Amino acid sequence: MEDNRMSESLEGKVAIVTGSARGIGRAIALKLAHSGANVLISGTNEERTHKACEEMQALTKSQIKYYAGDLSEEENVEEMVKYTIDSWGKIDILVNNAGGGVILPFLEQTPDTLKTTINRNLWTAIWSCYKVLPYMVEARQGRIINVGADSVRNGLWEHAAYNAAKGGVHAMTTGLAREFAEGDITVNTVAPPAVDCEALDRIRERDSGLVDKYIDIIPKGRAAREEEVADSVWYLSTDGASFITGQVISVNGGSNML
Repeated sequence: MEDNRMSESLEGKVAIVTGSARGIGRAIALKLAHSGANVLISGTNEERTHKACEEMQALTKSQIKYYAGDLSEEENVEEMVKYTIDSWGKIDILVNNAGGGVILPFLEQTPDTLKTTINRNLWTAIWSCYKVLPYMVEARQGRIINVGADSVRNGLWEHAAYNAAKGGVHAMTTGLAREFAEGDITVNTVAPPAVDCEALDRIRERDSGLVDKYIDIIPKGRAAREEEVADSVWYLSTDGASFITGQVISVNGGSNML
């Protein structure tokens, strides 16, 4: 049977990419936009997110809009989703990339840093799924891609609190995938290892030896590039990935296998 789907194009699709004013999220947003999707980016800093929106708009023919706010708060996610619907009338793709953990030895964490890590990485994803899914259910189609972490599987040094949050994201992936599979809604997670970005640079400034250990466990011998993570998210957003759901896909240079 001939397959007439436009598996590589996201023309006419609408995507929300959280935590996308910089870093991995920015690379993901640009990848989706270059493939034809209109994209709503988000960040916590108004000035930085607005600037990122303008920069991305100049690089692509797709429409780029932005929302600034803390997505661990329900009302902010509600507002972001409403803005997206008011702008484009639908949401086809949700990428839960917002995050950023406080990477420290577990007993050096404080109650505030623990809560911050859980809020940034888990509650942002929970609220975003909770507010977006009703629109996908009504449309009987949708793609949700979470950005998880390879450290959940390999127990990376100083990542216990971060893994508690990202492990929750991995677990939510399977539950949502089964619950919403009949409506052509897929839910997957892309799990990268150390990624060559600002967050890794901050850890390197504090302890370069620790970053060396992170990279030493990657057989490819280097950190992932932001664009490599974005490519995997893009694929899971396309029609070509319509039969993939409930998966945690490692984009990790071989640091975990099978």
